[in-house]
Amino acid sequence: MKFVFKVLYVAAFTAAIFLTSTLSGNGDESAGKTQQLFNGRDLDGWNIKCKPNDRDKDFWSVKDGYIEANSLDESDHDYVWLMTEDTYSDFELFLRFQAFEDSPGNSGVQIRSRYDDTAGWLDGPQIDIHPPGPWRTGMVWDETRGNQRWLYPKVDPGEWVDPSMADPNLEFFYSDETPSWNELRIIAEDTHIIALLNGVKVTDYNGDGVLDDDTHRTRNVGLKGHIALQIHTGDRLKIRFKDIRIRRIDSGFN
Repeated sequence: MKFVFKVLYVAAFTAAIFLTSTLSGNGDESAGKTQQLFNGRDLDGWNIKCKPNDRDKDFWSVKDGYIEANSLDESDHDYVWLMTEDTYSDFELFLRFQAFEDSPGNSGVQIRSRYDDTAGWLDGPQIDIHPPGPWRTGMVWDETRGNQRWLYPKVDPGEWVDPSMADPNLEFFYSDETPSWNELRIIAEDTHIIALLNGVKVTDYNGDGVLDDDTHRTRNVGLKGHIALQIHTGDRLKIRFKDIRIRRIDSGFN
């Protein structure tokens, strides 16, 4: 049976805007300049990052004003990321994604990350999107080599998050539902990360001593880097993204 949370959507979204306005300095994105990261026509401003064996696999495409990741027909692949050309430090990111119940794969939004072409790896924190277990969506995993673990909710290294850690007010929509698109909002300021899914705050993480530690500084991630969308290694995934916008926060780190 499908895993669904119940939520008073409008009230929760209003409360979430109020809560995050304190962090970002302005809860109304219209008061600051937003930049469209996806033009709705092609992948201008983005690069596909992957190991050489996966470069000819046409997993990322643009259709009808959205970006689609589709690896349903092939699981013999490593990680394949779609990464912005530009880097960002303190920002508010808005996007919508569409998930499919018959897609068993994992995705996510990696922020403040950098790709190592030699290793074929994208270091940096990731906001999870997991259609098979939607309760995980909005939680934060760190892909940084040397610190690969869940950052939020906080669990011991090597331990895994579980459904009891999810907000009971959270709701996750699939493509055959109304609405059929989910709204994800991510605020990153200094070492603080907030993630909201459909107006409900999932993550409120203070990364002091982690995102700015030697491990992250050595790889130049955690505080500034690229934004990327992920196809997890070996996964059969179908997911769509659109309305991808960013508002830079002027706090001295940009």
